[in-house]
Parts: sequence; structure tokens; C-alpha cells
Amino acid sequence: MAIPSSSGTSGAPMLALQDVHLELKSAAGPVHILKGITVEIQAGERVGLVGPSGSGKSSLMMLVGGLERPTRGSIRVAGQDLSRLDEDGLARFRRDNVGIVFQNFHLVPTMTALENAALPIEFAGRADAFERAAEGLKAVGLGHRLEHYPGQLSGGEQQRVALARALVAEPRLVLADEPTGNLDGGTGEMVIELLFDLAQKQGSTLVLITHDPALAERCGRILRMGDGRLVEDRATASAPTLAAAQ
Repeated sequence: MAIPSSSGTSGAPMLALQDVHLELKSAAGPVHILKGITVEIQAGERVGLVGPSGSGKSSLMMLVGGLERPTRGSIRVAGQDLSRLDEDGLARFRRDNVGIVFQNFHLVPTMTALENAALPIEFAGRADAFERAAEGLKAVGLGHRLEHYPGQLSGGEQQRVALARALVAEPRLVLADEPTGNLDGGTGEMVIELLFDLAQKQGSTLVLITHDPALAERCGRILRMGDGRLVEDRATASAPTLAAAQ
């Protein structure tokens, strides 16, 4: 059953999921990870995705990012039906539309910060990939660390490189899965401020997975998951008012 949206926005959605299910095989039989997710997220929204461990948050993000396929149901992102794309098509879709920030950074250890940040636009064949990557690293305060390798950077610096990499191509959709989970409080706050600020400047839709209730409340909307289902969809005090939207 669909939960009515509390976003207060209109127009063609950035994300539209209809009756999405995900089942994985195991020795004990199929495991039902997602159980009929139906939701829309409008362009430019800032959404906090919350719920206990095992509720399906990260699995949902993997589906939306085109990194996993649903067992059944439809997923449209940025106007594209992901079920119609083959693996190469999904790779191009991610390259052109999606930036992903993981909890564990996922930097290439043998590449410098500059080379890591340049990867998405280098794959896109951009001649100015390294110039744009350098600008992205400067935007997150790492202009002096361009030639350093991940092993030479602190955890906070590595996450800022990952953030620059995710946003350097100005994606329409940014997915962040517990981006501060491995950082101390002060460093995590800095990373979150950068994430919110850069996503807003670029007009990106942001979906943020977090266990931190206070952080979720800073988003304009909260989606709460439980046992593979959406159990709550509500606006927060941070949601833009109608007057502000006008």
C-alpha cells in the first residue's frame, strides 16, 4: 500500500518506485528484503531514509542507483525506466545521473585524490576531467591534497575526496549511505555541511541514509522503513514552506 507523500511538491518526480520487491536466495530459501515499496521523490528534495538495521535502507539505495535489480516492480529515475537498461546502459545511467557516497569511502588506493575524484567525468570522456576534479577537491577544502593517496589521508579527508567524486559531475541524484558512520562527530558534521551545501548549490536531489534522528530532521522529508516496507513518510520542520517555494 502506498503512503501519501508529505513532500508538498509537484511535477515529474526524480524517483518513482511502484510496488518494488527484492528477494535474495539463501540456503534456507528466499529472503524477502523489500516488500512492495511505492514512493515518489521530487527533483530537488532532501530526503532522510531511516529505520533499524536490516530494514532494507541500503538495498533500496542500491536499486535506485542501478546497482541491483528488483525481483519485481518498476523503478524510474530521472525519467528512465531502469528495467529497460542492460548493464552497459545502467553504467551510463549512473555516470550521467547519480553520485553515490558510501560509509567506507571506496576510494581506489593506488590513485591520488585527484585521480579518484576525476573518475566519473573521465569515464564520460570529458577532456577537462582533471581540471574539474581539482575544482571539486578545492570546494571540499582539499586543494592542497591533490597528489596524496588515500593511505596518506585521514578518514575525514578520504570521505571528502569521496564527496568530491560523487558531486564533480553535478549529478541529478545524490545517494549517501551513512556518510559519517566512520567519522568522529566534528569531522562528520563538516562532511554533512559540505554534502548539504554542494547538493543545494547544484540543485541535486539528495537521499541520505542515516541512523541519526537529528540529522534526518535536517532533511525536508523523512522516509522510515521497517521490515522491508515504508512505514512512515512525513515532512520535517526543515521542509520548505509554500511561500518559500514561490
